[in-house]
Parts: sequence; structure tokens; C-alpha cells
Amino acid sequence: MIAPETEIPTCEKGIGDVILSPESPKLIDGVKIAPVALWPDDRGYFLEVQRLGLGLAANFPKESSQISAALNYPGIIKAFHIHKFQTDCWTPAMNMLQVALVDLRKNSPTFGRRNTLYVGNLRPWQLLIPPGVAHGYKVVGTGPSMLIYMTDRFYDPSDEGRIPYNDPKINYDWELQHK
Repeated sequence: MIAPETEIPTCEKGIGDVILSPESPKLIDGVKIAPVALWPDDRGYFLEVQRLGLGLAANFPKESSQISAALNYPGIIKAFHIHKFQTDCWTPAMNMLQVALVDLRKNSPTFGRRNTLYVGNLRPWQLLIPPGVAHGYKVVGTGPSMLIYMTDRFYDPSDEGRIPYNDPKINYDWELQHK
């Protein structure tokens, strides 16, 4: 359930700004992107997900951080989650995700902004998602995806809010865009 003090702005139907560069000026305030190296060869590929104390999650506490993985079937939508305190660091590790972000922090300079990022094998980016930014994704393509994510605290159900993927105020368009 979403926290009662969370305000959801009314957005036009669409997907917001499509982020094509880690330095995009349209990126939601506090969201960070870092390319990650992917080393393919004739056996598959190697992807280094995280080094404690380095990268986007460098400041995550070693004693309370958690690393998890989610296997997702093609076409599945998991959205929206929001946290009051937790910061997420996502690394798509297999196939492609359409990631949707919505800034629901009232005092943020980007309040109400929506971002869409296409990340995974074809664009190996890691994403840092701060508290107050609603987030979700859709698996794109014909195969399952794997999302590995690190959080700066152990899972706490009281910190996790949920907003339906089809919330009429967020008005995110999950349909195929390039028909």
C-alpha cells in the first residue's frame, strides 16, 4: 500500500522522457546511471554486478545491504514500487527491461517527471534509484530477464509502497511504442 502522504501528480498518457545517455539533463534528480562492462565470448558473457565500496552503491552500508535477484518472464510488468528510506541499485543481467521511473518527492526539482530507460544486454547500465522515486519495469523481448539489485538496507515491508502499474494519475503507457 502506498504511504498516505505520497502525492501522485496527474501526468499525460505516455512514457515521459526516454533516457539515452547517463548524462541526460532530463534524468530525474538523484537517479544515477553508470555503464557496466559486459564481456561476451563464445561461452556466453561475464558481467560484474557490484564491488562493495565502489561504484553507484559505494556508500551502501556493508552490514545491512542486501543483494537479490528477480527472474521475470517475457511481457511481465512489475510496477510500481516506492520506498520512503530504501535506495535501490539495479543491474539488469539478462535480456532487456523497459524501466519506468516517476519522481513522487514533493520537494524535488523534478517532481512529477517520468523517465523511461531501456536497459539490459544491449545497454548494460546500472541504475541508482533514490527513495521517493516510484519504479517498475516491463520485460521486453522474447526471453526471460534477470534483474540483480542491491539495496542499502534489509527488506522491510513497512518501507515498501505499491502503486498499480496502470494508476490513472501516473498514466504510464506500457503498450508497444514503436509500432
